[in-house]
Amino acid sequence: MAQNLDPLRDFATRYTVAWCSHNPEAVAAFFSTNGSLKINDGPPSVGRAAIAETAQSFMTAFPDLQVFFDDLKQNGSRVEYRWTLAGSHTGTGKKVRISGFESWKFSSEGLVEDSLGHFDAVEYTRIRDFAAAICRSRWLVELHSRPRALGGLHGQRESPAERSRA
Repeated sequence: MAQNLDPLRDFATRYTVAWCSHNPEAVAAFFSTNGSLKINDGPPSVGRAAIAETAQSFMTAFPDLQVFFDDLKQNGSRVEYRWTLAGSHTGTGKKVRISGFESWKFSSEGLVEDSLGHFDAVEYTRIRDFAAAICRSRWLVELHSRPRALGGLHGQRESPAERSRA
């Protein structure tokens, strides 16, 4: 039997506001004390402190993070909260937009007991790897422009082996 989704729409709206508040504890408060959040194939974050850490990791990766509540659907005994995340990645400044969903199982107290989150990890990994490449590139530019006396490669015309032969 399908349950009335109206009260859950209000819950999902408030959950979305919590994500947009950039307060990870506000996100964790929507979970039961020992609730869990599992994202894609990662290990579950169990308990409010661990869920807050997971939320914080997204808030750090996307400091201007905005989450949009797209839809809510009944799926058997679970409810699917569909969302879109938008923000600029910390490492690259690149604007991203990723959609996904959480499949919620509720506790008797009306909080999320178990959430199975899914999003396009390929796109997220592509952005993360691009950010790492940018950081490596900046490090190499800095190393080559730093004077040799400060440990850089600037002005070095011959290899150490060539200098030892002279």
